[in-house]
Amino acid sequence: MEVNVLNIKGQETGRTATLNDEIYGIEPNDHVLYLDVKQYLANQRQGTHKAKERSEHKGSTRKLGRQKGGGGARHGDINSPLMRGGGRVFGPRPRDYRQKLNKKVKVLARKSALSYKVKEDAFIVVEDFTFEAPKTKDFVNIVKNLKVEGKKVLLVLPEANKNVYLSARNLQRNEVILASSLNAYKVLNADVLVVTENSLKTIDTILTKKSSRKDMAFILRPLVTEKMTKITDKRPNRYGFIVRPEANKLQIQEEVERLYNVTVVDVNTMKYAGKRVQRYTKAGMVKGQKPAFKKAVVTLKEGETIDFYSNI
Repeated sequence: MEVNVLNIKGQETGRTATLNDEIYGIEPNDHVLYLDVKQYLANQRQGTHKAKERSEHKGSTRKLGRQKGGGGARHGDINSPLMRGGGRVFGPRPRDYRQKLNKKVKVLARKSALSYKVKEDAFIVVEDFTFEAPKTKDFVNIVKNLKVEGKKVLLVLPEANKNVYLSARNLQRNEVILASSLNAYKVLNADVLVVTENSLKTIDTILTKKSSRKDMAFILRPLVTEKMTKITDKRPNRYGFIVRPEANKLQIQEEVERLYNVTVVDVNTMKYAGKRVQRYTKAGMVKGQKPAFKKAVVTLKEGETIDFYSNI
């Protein structure tokens, strides 16, 4: 899909930008958008609300009247929720409203939101620009030139630009966001999405990034434990991995060499039976067993190392 690239004067530059159909041309998934927006709004809540309950109120604990023979309802102390100024029944307590959403679901939500904007012709690509100094008037002129005045405008930048951000900060219906921070809620909340050329590249990189787990056919994860760390400290060329039960030493060696670009000289494997566990529940004692696993310790060529945290 091709779209024209405009300059900040609203004129065509004669160039076109190619929109990836895997991102901007998919069939939007409304339910995934609902889940992502709900998670975003829930994560914005501070959860610091608190109301005093009966036991937390300051007041006398004296019983107001005798239990029987008073001719009316029985009462306890003045902190009762029935009394004016008393505690609150089941009042709000501080809690964490954050929700978890799978990464693939969040990626699909962003793709769906972007596809909606492209279908609604609310997607504008402009050439990269900057301001010499923060000036709201310059940003207003850009909005007028793009003919989106009076609409909610979301400008997507590839990297932080203080002058552009400060120029738009005082405008109520305009917002500036980084391409790396783009989310479904911000996209859907805007009437028009204005994206710079380099921002398209950043979005493509983030939303089309393939998971490295697919390349790991036999290695499940690195083994980073206190015991393994001590072994690595003594012998820097030894590293541990949790591997699939059916993986053999040759397969493990080839995969480590392919993933980390190192030379493996030795592989030792060990199988561990799952530990028996038990815990108390309302139904009584529940017993079970953790799944068995297989561990591999590889020895690299002298002088070679693996940095598990290089991509974090």
